[in-house]
Amino acid sequence: MDREKDSKLNETVKFEATKDNPVEPREILLSVFKSLEEKGYNPINQIIGYILSGDPTYITSHNNARNLIRKIERDELLEEILRAYLETNRD
Repeated sequence: MDREKDSKLNETVKFEATKDNPVEPREILLSVFKSLEEKGYNPINQIIGYILSGDPTYITSHNNARNLIRKIERDELLEEILRAYLETNRD
Protein backbone atom coordinates (compact mmCIF):
# COMPACT_ATOMS: atom_id res chain seq x y z
CA MET A 1 0.00 0.00 0.00
CA ASP A 2 2.81 2.45 0.78
CA ARG A 3 4.28 1.95 -2.68
CA GLU A 4 0.91 2.73 -4.17
CA LYS A 5 0.74 5.98 -2.21
CA ASP A 6 4.32 6.89 -3.17
CA SER A 7 3.66 6.32 -6.85
CA LYS A 8 0.57 8.53 -6.73
CA LEU A 9 2.56 11.31 -5.06
CA ASN A 10 4.92 11.35 -8.03
CA GLU A 11 2.13 11.73 -10.57
CA THR A 12 1.11 15.10 -11.96
CA VAL A 13 -2.53 15.91 -11.49
CA LYS A 14 -4.16 17.54 -14.49
CA PHE A 15 -6.34 20.54 -13.67
CA GLU A 16 -9.12 21.49 -16.05
CA ALA A 17 -11.28 24.47 -15.24
CA THR A 18 -14.98 24.00 -15.77
CA LYS A 19 -16.58 25.87 -18.64
CA ASP A 20 -20.16 25.69 -17.38
CA ASN A 21 -20.34 29.40 -16.68
CA PRO A 22 -22.08 31.50 -19.36
CA VAL A 23 -20.60 34.70 -17.90
CA GLU A 24 -17.27 35.68 -19.46
CA PRO A 25 -14.53 36.13 -16.85
CA ARG A 26 -12.83 38.72 -19.06
CA GLU A 27 -15.91 40.92 -19.13
CA ILE A 28 -16.40 40.61 -15.39
CA LEU A 29 -12.77 41.50 -14.67
CA LEU A 30 -12.92 44.54 -16.91
CA SER A 31 -16.19 45.72 -15.39
CA VAL A 32 -14.96 45.21 -11.81
CA PHE A 33 -11.68 46.94 -12.66
CA LYS A 34 -13.56 49.96 -14.00
CA SER A 35 -15.87 50.11 -10.95
CA LEU A 36 -12.90 49.98 -8.57
CA GLU A 37 -11.17 52.77 -10.51
CA GLU A 38 -14.31 54.91 -10.44
CA LYS A 39 -14.43 54.61 -6.65
CA GLY A 40 -10.75 55.58 -6.31
CA TYR A 41 -9.36 52.18 -5.35
CA ASN A 42 -6.26 50.53 -6.76
CA PRO A 43 -7.99 47.84 -8.86
CA ILE A 44 -4.98 45.52 -9.04
CA ASN A 45 -4.51 45.45 -5.27
CA GLN A 46 -8.21 44.98 -4.60
CA ILE A 47 -8.64 42.15 -7.12
CA ILE A 48 -5.53 40.40 -5.80
CA GLY A 49 -6.90 40.72 -2.26
CA TYR A 50 -10.15 39.14 -3.37
CA ILE A 51 -8.49 36.29 -5.26
CA LEU A 52 -6.12 35.44 -2.41
CA SER A 53 -8.62 35.68 0.43
CA GLY A 54 -11.99 35.00 -1.16
CA ASP A 55 -13.33 37.96 0.82
CA PRO A 56 -15.77 39.85 -1.43
CA THR A 57 -15.41 43.04 0.62
CA TYR A 58 -12.23 43.75 -1.34
CA ILE A 59 -14.56 44.55 -4.24
CA THR A 60 -16.77 47.62 -4.24
CA SER A 61 -20.51 47.24 -4.49
CA HIS A 62 -20.50 50.18 -6.95
CA ASN A 63 -22.13 49.16 -10.24
CA ASN A 64 -22.94 45.77 -8.68
CA ALA A 65 -19.25 44.80 -9.03
CA ARG A 66 -19.20 42.69 -5.86
CA ASN A 67 -22.11 40.53 -6.97
CA LEU A 68 -20.73 40.33 -10.48
CA ILE A 69 -17.31 39.01 -9.46
CA ARG A 70 -18.92 36.38 -7.25
CA LYS A 71 -20.62 34.85 -10.32
CA ILE A 72 -17.35 33.22 -11.32
CA GLU A 73 -14.90 31.11 -9.34
CA ARG A 74 -11.58 32.59 -8.28
CA ASP A 75 -9.69 29.91 -10.22
CA GLU A 76 -11.50 31.08 -13.35
CA LEU A 77 -10.33 34.63 -12.67
CA LEU A 78 -6.75 33.41 -12.31
CA GLU A 79 -7.05 31.40 -15.51
CA GLU A 80 -8.28 34.45 -17.41
CA ILE A 81 -5.52 36.68 -16.02
CA LEU A 82 -2.83 34.13 -16.88
CA ARG A 83 -4.25 33.51 -20.35
CA ALA A 84 -4.37 37.25 -21.14
CA TYR A 85 -0.86 37.78 -19.80
CA LEU A 86 0.64 34.93 -21.80
CA GLU A 87 -1.17 35.89 -25.00
CA THR A 88 0.09 39.45 -24.67
CA ASN A 89 3.67 38.50 -23.79
CA ARG A 90 4.21 35.48 -26.02
CA ASP A 91 7.00 35.80 -28.57
